[in-house]
Amino acid sequence: MNKPEVLIIDDEPQIRKLLEINLSSHGYQTRLACTGKEGLMLAANHIPEVILLDLGLPDMSGHEVLLQLREWYRKAIVVLSVEKGEEDIIAALDNGANDYLSKPFRVGELMARLRSAIRNNDSGETRQVITAGELEIDLAGRVVKVDDQVLKLTTTEYNLLALLARNAGRVLTHQFLLKEVWGVGYQTETQYLRVFVAQLRKKIEADPNHPRHLITVSGVGYRFE
Repeated sequence: MNKPEVLIIDDEPQIRKLLEINLSSHGYQTRLACTGKEGLMLAANHIPEVILLDLGLPDMSGHEVLLQLREWYRKAIVVLSVEKGEEDIIAALDNGANDYLSKPFRVGELMARLRSAIRNNDSGETRQVITAGELEIDLAGRVVKVDDQVLKLTTTEYNLLALLARNAGRVLTHQFLLKEVWGVGYQTETQYLRVFVAQLRKKIEADPNHPRHLITVSGVGYRFE
C-alpha cells in the first residue's frame, strides 16, 4: 500500500526535521522545501496528498504560494502559522487553505488534521450525496435526511449546510460564508451566521450543545465534519 505523501514547505530547519520524523513514524512519506519557489516546484513535479505550508517564507509570501498552488492544486493545504492575530489565518483560509495549525503545535493534533484532510480530499463537489453518520445530504435533489427522515430546511439553511458539506473538513471563514450565502453586502453580519448555525444544529445534531457535524472554529468560522 502506497504511503500518503506530504509536502512540507517551511524555512525553519528544526520544524522541518520535527515534521519529517513524526510523519515518517506515522506512515507518511515526506518531501521538504525551505523556500516558496522550491515548494512550488516540488508540488508540480510530485503531486502530494497534503501540503503543509508555512506563511513566513524567506523568498516570497506564503499567501502568494497558496494562491499559485490553488491555480491548479485541488487537494488539501494546511497552513502553519505562528500566533500573531487572526488576520493572516483568515486571509489564508479565504485564499484556499483547508485548515491551519498554530505554532507551536501538538503532534497528536497535527496527525488528526492530516487524517481529516486526506479523508476529505475526494469529498465535496465530486459527490452528489454526502453521508456523515445518521446525516445524509443529497446535493442533486436538495434533500437532507437524519435517520432516513426528511428534514424541513429553509432555503438559507439548506444553502449554508450544502456549502459547508461541499467543503467538508475545510475551515470556512465567517466572511466567506456570509458572502456566498447572503451576498457581498453581508460580510460583517456575523449574527446571521450564529442564528442560522444554531437553527441547523437543532435540526441535524443529536446534541446541539455538543455538535459532531457543524464545528465552531473560534474567531474564524465553521467546519463541517
